[in-house]
Amino acid sequence: MPSLYLRPLLFAWSLMWSLLTFAAPPLPHQAPAVSQGNINCASSTCHGSITPWHDTNVLQNEYTTWSMYDKHSQAYKVLFNDESKRIAKNLGLKQPAHEANLCLDCHAHNPQPKLRGERFLISEGVSCEGCHGPSEKWLKSHTVPGVTHAQNVANGLYPTSNPVAQAKLCNSCHVGDESRFVTHRIMGAGHPRMSFELNTFIKIEPPHYRIDSDYIMRKGNVQPIRSWAVGQLMTAKSMLDTLADSKRNHDGIFPELVLFDCHACHHPMSNKRWSSRNALPPGVVRLNDSSLLMVQAILQATDTVAAKQFNTLNMQLQMATTGNTTKGSQAAFSRVEETAKNLSKLVTELLPKIEKSNLDQSKLQDIFMVLVKTGPSYTDYAGAEQAYMAIANVGNLMLESSPGGASEQLKRSIDRLKKELANEDTFAHKNFVEEYSKLGQLMQDKNGRK
Repeated sequence: MPSLYLRPLLFAWSLMWSLLTFAAPPLPHQAPAVSQGNINCASSTCHGSITPWHDTNVLQNEYTTWSMYDKHSQAYKVLFNDESKRIAKNLGLKQPAHEANLCLDCHAHNPQPKLRGERFLISEGVSCEGCHGPSEKWLKSHTVPGVTHAQNVANGLYPTSNPVAQAKLCNSCHVGDESRFVTHRIMGAGHPRMSFELNTFIKIEPPHYRIDSDYIMRKGNVQPIRSWAVGQLMTAKSMLDTLADSKRNHDGIFPELVLFDCHACHHPMSNKRWSSRNALPPGVVRLNDSSLLMVQAILQATDTVAAKQFNTLNMQLQMATTGNTTKGSQAAFSRVEETAKNLSKLVTELLPKIEKSNLDQSKLQDIFMVLVKTGPSYTDYAGAEQAYMAIANVGNLMLESSPGGASEQLKRSIDRLKKELANEDTFAHKNFVEEYSKLGQLMQDKNGRK
């Protein structure tokens, strides 16, 4: 047995090795184990306490937090409202929304019928096992003293504390993957526009854990800014993988329009929104590149060589999605697929670098300033929305790491940005950029930067 002095070193090495070699396991809805149901988590001596416990390694009120405050617990119930009924009718579904797999795949934990235990209830929505994985093989072991988190993960517990695995899971519903995907047809039937940023949504969820010394010892300590950056790369990869997939990237003679800027088409004809960003001509439907813009900002602040490579491929992708189709639509789709694959490959190569990088206070400020300086690039609502969530995340992390005299001013400036996004139908890019410029000036004054 290793000495007490060696154990921390061995843990640090094992954690570093796990980050280097980590491969995300099957997503919970695809895992080959039986889901037992939330009832196994709900006891007051397990995770159903009304108030947090103070003498244990976990809060033990996780189920209560989920059931009372987390919208995931209400996801199934939403399928009974009038809007969901109208969407199902418009899509011509043979079943009502609360019975159709098309809806249940994201509005509930929806494993195969043969993998549902006797006490499993799909009506529990996006349940404990919907995020933490079917509990058949880890339910008992995760309460046994001495059993490590790594052992529970080996038994099927989904590693939500790992940034890549967490982003892959959340993106699978909120952005879409090969197993579940909100198409333009679904949105045309009435489904709300999809919008997602990992760290923002985690805070809204709300969190049902505390990152203390025990948590760090069991699961490792990941910088919040690194989680944000990994989330951005994974969201970009999800979009690129869809573009590269011939089974998902088009709908009849059209491309899959959910991948493009909604507001390029859905706005009054009197509202002249065109701008020359990316040198694209008027009248083209521009790709929703909000996640790509965020990745570009991260790389500009952390890896200028990779940033140039990424920007070149991104420009090629923009031109491919809006290019000349006189040689035939199939050739055009092939160019899009090839370019998207190349860009996705680059993102995949960058992921472990970003995951291992040390994004300290100086890098936080660098990323923040890049986001602010590129404000005029966020001409569409989706880009501006993503930029706001990024600014809010990075800005709040800066304040937590090094509160300064400009903290209240920074908060007020970020709040004003948020107000500019209150109504996507009346979004004014000019006003948003003006607020962005004020924010940039504030940070330059505070940091003495030019």
